[in-house]
Amino acid sequence: MKLNVFAYIFLLFAYIFFVTCARAENIHFNKDIYILKTINQSVVENRFENEYYPQNDTADNWGKLIGIYYYPDIKNVLNFARDKEKNIEEQNNVVLLKFIENKKQNKAVLSYLVTGEWKDRIYFEHNIYKYEPHPKKGTMVLRYAKRYFFDNKEEVINIGHEIKNINDDLMEQIIISPIPPIVEE
Repeated sequence: MKLNVFAYIFLLFAYIFFVTCARAENIHFNKDIYILKTINQSVVENRFENEYYPQNDTADNWGKLIGIYYYPDIKNVLNFARDKEKNIEEQNNVVLLKFIENKKQNKAVLSYLVTGEWKDRIYFEHNIYKYEPHPKKGTMVLRYAKRYFFDNKEEVINIGHEIKNINDDLMEQIIISPIPPIVEE
């Protein structure tokens, strides 16, 4: 009888351990749960990327995403972020919302709005990126993005007000969020 009790307790702990491990790849951000669905390595850019989406979203059809990107060859985090900021300012369909850098901590955060089209529908994509040094070598990037589809001018105005109201709060959340390690297959 004692053996059965110990066996059940052991099985319970094993179950809890494996369930916890299986959910370790989920990210909780801004009251949403994001699931790791894309793992890529770009040999050309020497970049590793993990992209997390809500349950029903995919890489081809998404409304929100969290991206984790690792650039092992990028040594200067702030220069990398400044180059991204400069690139954004040069594009016609992109509006830089805010760029913050912390030279003491060697970190930067930027947010911008870009216009895109998917299946004949126009959208605004709100992006926030955090750049920081990798603990060993290179640069880590954390990205939050949300797409806002619209059909008329009134919706555009409402989207603009929403993004204006939440941008600083989301940037603060990104700043304090630790960047999870890259998952390689």
